[in-house]
Amino acid sequence: MRKKRFSALAVVLSVVLTLVISLGGVALAAWLTIGTQGLTLLEGLALINTRFVGEYEKDGVTDAAMSGMVAGLNDRWSYYLNPESYAANQERRQNQYVGIGVTVSYEDERGLLVTIVNEGGPAEKAGLQAGDIIISAEGTSLAGEARYEGVNLIQGEAGTPVSLGIMAADGTERTVEVAREKLETNPVEYEMLDGNVGYIQVKNFYRRSADGVKAAVDELVGQGAVSLVFDMRNNGGGYLDELTEMLDYLLPEGPIFRSRDRAGNEQVTNSDAHCIDLPMATLVNKSTYSAAEFFGAELQEWGVGVIVGEETTGKGYSQQTYPLPGGGGLGISTGAYFTGQGTSLIGTGVTLDQECVLTDEENALLKAGKLPRGDDAPLQAAIKLLEEKKRPE
Repeated sequence: MRKKRFSALAVVLSVVLTLVISLGGVALAAWLTIGTQGLTLLEGLALINTRFVGEYEKDGVTDAAMSGMVAGLNDRWSYYLNPESYAANQERRQNQYVGIGVTVSYEDERGLLVTIVNEGGPAEKAGLQAGDIIISAEGTSLAGEARYEGVNLIQGEAGTPVSLGIMAADGTERTVEVAREKLETNPVEYEMLDGNVGYIQVKNFYRRSADGVKAAVDELVGQGAVSLVFDMRNNGGGYLDELTEMLDYLLPEGPIFRSRDRAGNEQVTNSDAHCIDLPMATLVNKSTYSAAEFFGAELQEWGVGVIVGEETTGKGYSQQTYPLPGGGGLGISTGAYFTGQGTSLIGTGVTLDQECVLTDEENALLKAGKLPRGDDAPLQAAIKLLEEKKRPE
């Protein structure tokens, strides 16, 4: 037993020595950082690769080890992405992806429920409609637990077709072939509502979102908007630089964001003097996270915005995603963040000026983009609050 252990340890030390010789100081620093815990992981992998008698997938072992290590952090915001997920995630963060141009939900056990069909996309060209259920992909049923793997089956290389089994709302079934394309998603949509209320929906804080918000604000102000409503419902957040660019554009000169790293070093982001001098509101719900909830909190802290909707989770850590040698990525919380005045949202979420909750049916319509503005109770409540702010005291 001692011989076997020595043999595995020799393999590990040989690998480490090779890295130190070939990569020099960088590898040595990494080795000194991982300590006994890192040696344990390396020796475990060496033992599996040299002694395990059964068949196994090496990538599967690595993925499981990485996922387990992240789970041990007990941080719901840190994550491990395998190579396929990492590549898809990088595309999504550019507000680009290869797919068929639909948004789906997992609420129907028969398959993937289509909630949105992108205008002009491959799915629309193939005749898909919101309310359809994708029950199979390439002949593989997506019923039950299989639906959670459905998106992976539908995605693929641009220009290749995918065969989908479709169940219409009336229960009829058909098979369609849809060509995958490289698509861009529009992270910001806007319109002028009655009473010259500018409505801006921000879907995420990934690339091009700040430019989209600034363009929307300029257009609506140019049309005579007297107030602005930012819809952050079902927005999972994104990049901090997109967030601070939006806040900088909207708010007067002063601190708009604070972050603190592991060593306690604090960095403060300040806005310049340019601002939008209009009353504003932010709509939130239980699926408003991270930058999306922080956005409303910062407007509120400056006294220019109100928040309407549901209690939010209260995320206060920012993550950095590091590419890994095997093609995957490790995202870990590397900083705590605070409002310009130093307030954390952890454990509290945003402070609502008015609580207003949609029913499950109304939420489904909201996600599908089919909830009429007049039936959107949180939106109407926000408009009413903004009207009250405009009245002279």
